[in-house]
Amino acid sequence: MLRYLSFRALYTLPVVWLVVSLVFLLIHLVPGDPILQMLGEGAPATDVQAARHAYGLDVPIGTQYVRYWNGVLHGNLGPSLRFNQSVSTLIAQRYPYTLELTFGALLIAILLSIPAGVHSSRRRDRWDDRTLSVVSLFGLSFPNFALGPILILFFAIKLGWLPVSGAGSLAHLILPAITMGGALAAILTRMVRTSMLEELGQDYIRTARAKGLSEQVVVYRHALRNAMIPVVTVLGLQFGALLAGAIVTETIFSWPGIGRLTIQAIDNRDYYLVQGCILAIGLTYVAVNFLTDLLYSVVNPRIRQ
Repeated sequence: MLRYLSFRALYTLPVVWLVVSLVFLLIHLVPGDPILQMLGEGAPATDVQAARHAYGLDVPIGTQYVRYWNGVLHGNLGPSLRFNQSVSTLIAQRYPYTLELTFGALLIAILLSIPAGVHSSRRRDRWDDRTLSVVSLFGLSFPNFALGPILILFFAIKLGWLPVSGAGSLAHLILPAITMGGALAAILTRMVRTSMLEELGQDYIRTARAKGLSEQVVVYRHALRNAMIPVVTVLGLQFGALLAGAIVTETIFSWPGIGRLTIQAIDNRDYYLVQGCILAIGLTYVAVNFLTDLLYSVVNPRIRQ
């Protein structure tokens, strides 16, 4: 097991290098001068040159790359051009909110999809199975930017049950988490149903039933555990989609997370802050994929062998 984990960690290192390098290089392709954006088009040339020197943008790109890597390794992502704070501090302040929203959406998706998918597989081709299929298809077809405003209009404005925007309590989390988790719940429901149908037709399930085990034990202890292997894969892949969806959802609900911070940084052409936000999202995605590999060994004992 330790050898397996060591190999997976080694495979992750080139991916981390590639993510950091791409973030550094792609941001240099963005049109416009961040210094002119900060100082204004009419700024004196001496002030522009002094600001470029202060932010390290007047040296060759190779030197900037080496400095960037040195900063990443030491947790120093540079200063924000607009907020007059370090990028690391801003990300550390906003990142917990994005994680809270993402895990809230994951929790909602799991709580909805697993019972629905298992029930649908046990009631194959009956009216409730067909109903769940239609509902999941509807959830897949409804984007975040449309679902969010509808939830605000109905639950926040018309009924007054939940706050419109902001963060700080469970009530603030419910609407944005549902907005992000709805589409994922639809995907996972169809995945759980398909995987459960495959497992329920296996020989070991017939053997378990022949031994006199209850249907609940057969379904939830034996079939569901094996059916979760592809579901874990989808969860790992969709985590990155949730982070991308957080940019839209956080903007709709004024949620103070890293997604909204990214939009603000792009609007202000905050050079270092855009780099830091994209890097944080990319490295989170890499870390989640690594954790997904570890979960394989928990769900499927054959990997540990």
